[in-house]
Amino acid sequence: MSKGIVLIGMPCAGKSTLGVLLAEALDMGFVDTDHSIELFLGGDLQTFVNTNGYKALRSVEEKVLLAEIAHGKVTATGGSAVYSEAGMDHLKSQATVIFLDLPKQQLELRMTNFTTRGIARRPNQSLSSLFDERRVLYVRYADINVDCGNKSIEQLLAELVTISTEHLSSVEIVTSSASN
Repeated sequence: MSKGIVLIGMPCAGKSTLGVLLAEALDMGFVDTDHSIELFLGGDLQTFVNTNGYKALRSVEEKVLLAEIAHGKVTATGGSAVYSEAGMDHLKSQATVIFLDLPKQQLELRMTNFTTRGIARRPNQSLSSLFDERRVLYVRYADINVDCGNKSIEQLLAELVTISTEHLSSVEIVTSSASN
C-alpha cells in the first residue's frame, strides 16, 4: 500500500485548499480531519469548544487521528493535530508529513475569524501566542517544511506536487527494492 501525504500547519495556512488540489493532481483520495471530527461530533467545532472546552476537542481530535488511514491519500489535519503525539506518530507511520509554514504576519492578515473558527486554544490565547506555541510542534513532526510566504496557490501546488511525487516515488522504489 502506498504512503500518503499529511499536511500540517496553522489554521488558514491552506491545508484544506491545497490538500484538495494536491490530491486531484496526484490522483489520490482526500480527507480533512476537521470535517471528520465534525462528523464524529455531529456538529461544528466552535459549538463543541464553547460547550466542552479546547481540551475536550483535542481529545476527540486524537481519537479521529488514531482512526485515520492515511495510506494512498492526502490528509489535511486540523491545526491542533500536533498536540497529539500518538496521533502524529500514527499518521507519520503511513505518510510523509508536510508543514505548510506561513509567516505569522501573513497568517494574521488571512485569519479574520480567530474567535469563531473552532480553534483548540486556551481561553483568551492570542493568535501570536498560539502560533509560537504550535510552530515548534509543526517543525518537530514535519518530514518536509514548505515556506508558504508570498507564494500563490498555483506556486505552492506546483511545489507540493514536485515534492510529493519525488517522495512517493522514492518510497515506492525503496519498498519494491526491499521486496526483491
